[in-house]
Formats: sequence, structure tokens, C-alpha cells
Amino acid sequence: MKIGLMGFGTVGSAFYTLAREHEETEIRRLLVLEPLPQVDCPQNTDFRDLIDDPEIDTIVELIGGLHPAYEYVSAALKAGKHVVTANKQLICACYDELVQLAGQHHAALRCTAAAGGGIPWLHSLSRLAVCDRITAVSGIMNGTTNYILSAMTEQGMDYSASLLQAQQLGYAEADPTADVEGFDAQRKLVLSANIAFGVSLRESEVPCLGISGITAQDIAAFKRMGLVCKLIAHAQMEGSFVSACVEPTLFPVSGQMAHISGAENLICLQAERVGRQSFAGAGAGGYPTASNVLCDCLEIQKNPAPFYTVLRTPAAVRNDTLEQHYYVRISQQAESRRMTAASAHALAMTLKQNRTPFFMAAASEGLEIC
Repeated sequence: MKIGLMGFGTVGSAFYTLAREHEETEIRRLLVLEPLPQVDCPQNTDFRDLIDDPEIDTIVELIGGLHPAYEYVSAALKAGKHVVTANKQLICACYDELVQLAGQHHAALRCTAAAGGGIPWLHSLSRLAVCDRITAVSGIMNGTTNYILSAMTEQGMDYSASLLQAQQLGYAEADPTADVEGFDAQRKLVLSANIAFGVSLRESEVPCLGISGITAQDIAAFKRMGLVCKLIAHAQMEGSFVSACVEPTLFPVSGQMAHISGAENLICLQAERVGRQSFAGAGAGGYPTASNVLCDCLEIQKNPAPFYTVLRTPAAVRNDTLEQHYYVRISQQAESRRMTAASAHALAMTLKQNRTPFFMAAASEGLEIC
């Protein structure tokens, strides 16, 4: 396999090292902004040099973001080249279009590293979906928020100090919005649900609440109640529609989710026949993520099918049937009430728009077992 590599950041440089160590893969060209002295393969500043090279059969896109990644990936697929990417934002935003391009031009599109980092989560979902009906996916899908919440719980730090520590250790970006507001987990949930259920969801349809409103006082209150807070992404197939959301969720200290600490991920699925399966490990990091990118490349050599699933059935997101307990803090006073997820999210958005301090979380062991 001859590869055109786009991107030489943390994941790109790790992939370069892994691919050079594997006898079946060769980095034919590297797309760069400026020459890199540590790289001994041909370097190009024009992406067309990679697309037009007849020897390159696979493009590995590790640039991130929507543009110019969209232009590069779509051009590669139209040229009949396989594409492997870790770009969750791109795949979510252009899901139907890119999957359709792969099929039309007899190319393969893979993005296992886009959800779960080093965990072979999407690949495992696709394999199981062939022989069983997956009914739910849920779990900790963002290592940054899990690190922050773990630091607040275990070290007694407040949110700002925990975020700063996460940034200093490289777990959080300089602009942490996508992580702490839940958008990163939202995109991973959309990809997971699409592959697990054979549907096509949009990010805008999935309600999303982050962790930036959680205070040290909240964490202390949870401890007194014997609970631990995690940011959970959850989706469940309900007939012809899907219930899906991303929200802070409370679990008993004895539960499995409560013991996932630091930047680790724990993602679960529920299927009709095999029951519950869990996948835990590093949800980010250069080499863990790059290893999944390399595995995708090698998998394409064995099975160059266009995508993980051939199904892309439109499905509406409805949360009015997902009912559980929510805790709401308003001006120092807290109450617990049972309501649907849709009602709870509407209340949270109203409070947020009115600049009212709030925290909302579901206390449900049910999510832990999908």
C-alpha cells in the first residue's frame, strides 16, 4: 500500500513512524506547509501532487477541521483513492456525501480513529451489526472532560484549575470549547449511532450539554450522595426513531463508569443476542490514535468495501420517551424530579439563556448498562 499522508501533527507524526515500521505500508508523499528535516520521503505543498500520483492508492488525512480537509478528501475519493481519516468533524458534517462518493468511485472510506481514539470501537460496531441488532450505544467518549471531572472529584480542584491542568498536560486544547461543551462527544455519538443502527443522524439533532457549569460545590454534593459525575453520550434505537443526547450523568460510586479515571474512555453497546459489551482504553493520544489509522489502512487491503455499513436510513431524533431523574441546581436550591430528556434539555437551555446558574445530570444506572 502506497500512502499519501496529509498532516504531520501529534497523530500524523506517530502514524508516519508506525507506517514506516510496517512492511505492507509505504509513505509515498507527505503534504506539508514547510519542509520537515526529519522526514525523508518526498514532501509537497500542493495536495494535487498526492491526488495525481498514480502510485498512491490511499490518502491518510490527519489535518482535522472542515477546510481544507473536505476539499482534499472529496478530491481523493473522486480520484478513486481510498481514504483513512481521524477527522470526526468532517465525517459528521459531510457523512452522506462522503459515503456516497466512496461508493460511486469504488473507493474505501474509513474513520475508526474518529471515535474512541485508540479503541477499535467503530470497527467493532460494524462487525457486530452484520450479525446482531444493536439497540443502544453509550459511554464516556471524551477523555478531556473525563480528566477534568476526575481531577475535580479525586483532587478537590475547581473547574478552572482542572481545565488548566488538562491543558498543561496536553489533554485539552488552548480553546477547549469542543470538549467541555460536549461537541466532541456529540460527533462521536453521531458516528457511533450511524454505524450501529444503519441510520444517518445530524449533529444539530442531538441535544448536547457540557461540563463547564459544574462547580466544586456540585462535586462535593455528589460525593455526599455517593455519586460520581461523568459526561455521557447515549443513543438508543426506538422503532423508527432514535433517542440521543450528551449530558453530565451521575453514577453510584460502586458502578463501573464511576471507576473510569483520567483521560480514559469506556464505551458500551447493547445488542439483542450478545447483550452488553464494553470497550475501554485510551481515547486519544498520538500512538493509540495512529495505531487505529494504520489498522484501517491494513483492513482496506483485505476488504475495500466503500464504508462500514451500506445503510444510511434517515432517522428522527426523539427524546420525549427517554425518561429518568434529573437534578437541577437553581440559585443554591436543588430539587430532584423525574422528566423526559427532551423536557430536561429544554429547561437547561432556558436556564442557560437566562444566565441562571444551573447543573443538570441524570442519575441512572440504566445508562451504564446501555
